[in-house]
Amino acid sequence: MKVLIVGSGGREHAIAWKVAQSPKVEKIYCAPGNAGIGEIAECVPIGAMEFDKLVAFAKEKEIDLTVIGMDDPLVGGIVDAFEAEGLRVFGPRKNAAILEGSKAFSKDLMKKYHIPTAAYENFNNPEEALAYLETAKMPIVLKADGLALGKGVLICNTLQEAKDGVKELMLDKHFGDAGNTIVIEEFMTGREVSVLSFVDGNTIQIMTSAQDHKRAKDGDQGLNTGGMGTFSPSPFYTAEIDAFCQKYIYQPTVDAMKAEGRPFKGVIFFGLMLTEDGPRVLEYNARFGDPEAQVVLPRMKNDIIDVFEACIDGTLDKIQLDFEENAAVCVVLASDGYPEHYEKGYPIEGLDTFKGKNGYYVFHAGTKLADGKIVTNGGRVLGVTAKGSDLKQARANAYAATEWIQFENKYKRNDIGKAIDEA
Repeated sequence: MKVLIVGSGGREHAIAWKVAQSPKVEKIYCAPGNAGIGEIAECVPIGAMEFDKLVAFAKEKEIDLTVIGMDDPLVGGIVDAFEAEGLRVFGPRKNAAILEGSKAFSKDLMKKYHIPTAAYENFNNPEEALAYLETAKMPIVLKADGLALGKGVLICNTLQEAKDGVKELMLDKHFGDAGNTIVIEEFMTGREVSVLSFVDGNTIQIMTSAQDHKRAKDGDQGLNTGGMGTFSPSPFYTAEIDAFCQKYIYQPTVDAMKAEGRPFKGVIFFGLMLTEDGPRVLEYNARFGDPEAQVVLPRMKNDIIDVFEACIDGTLDKIQLDFEENAAVCVVLASDGYPEHYEKGYPIEGLDTFKGKNGYYVFHAGTKLADGKIVTNGGRVLGVTAKGSDLKQARANAYAATEWIQFENKYKRNDIGKAIDEA
């Protein structure tokens, strides 16, 4: 079969790498792709939001299955556009992708269906938001309602910080229209865990757990980013926590979306906070996390095409997900200055070192080909992933592998997975 993957980051590279392992797949295309994806797929210069061109390409090339990696096209309705033309596509329709596309919607859904989450209020008027803050307990969390590249969340320790945050989101439009409505919610403490799942509208199957590191600098300092590294599994995600989440969070979310006339097919990413009072939902995403996919998919034993098709056909209950009894750690190599100002176009050396090395992977996030050389082309450049028998070994292997790669302005956090030592 022929597969088209839509997206251009490390997540899409990990998906393409996993799809390429399926004996059912003879040809992979990726739009628009990147230099790393180009080694296993044919990259086509069509943007992820160019729905008409993507549909036309899929029809022209007789694509059997399209996989949508990114949030923007999902929230924009790309699945609806493909289905309208009778094309098979993996991902939620627009009316289900709102689970990620609107934080106000997802919070209201959790409140209505009694799914554990932080207390909150929604605001579309900055004056009302500022008045509410005067009586609120600090610290407090401000979230842009819409998509903001994983960065539209502000943790405010003081009233002044919170007021400045409202101005940044709602008046200065730091994240554009994403800040037209904001969610103000209580600040929760505890360990964060990411849990990815496959969903077919009725059945939900949980993948292995992971933990992301969002802040740019060591010690969880600096600005929020799209993710600076991950590890899987999380030692803090116990069987007891899993049982609680299955009963009160995972299936109830799927059932709630179905009850609302928004059946969800695709991947639901559950961002969880393990509080003293039990697990709470921090956020939902409507697709694979990035860089979570880069540690989860290398540990997955299943043929991913079988799982994608089961989600589309409503037969996920016939699939048994299977993951390796090991661990994986991903360290993101970024351009110094990310997520604000950084330079691009620097040649990358050492990528060939990964070829033939079992258990070591380099997933491209921001790269491109220029004059026959692979060069940096983004803030997050590469995700260096390594497996190990346990998390400590995987972490040591991943950090060792980051030294195989060199480019000017290379930057990484040095404490990805440090929480493992406390487990």
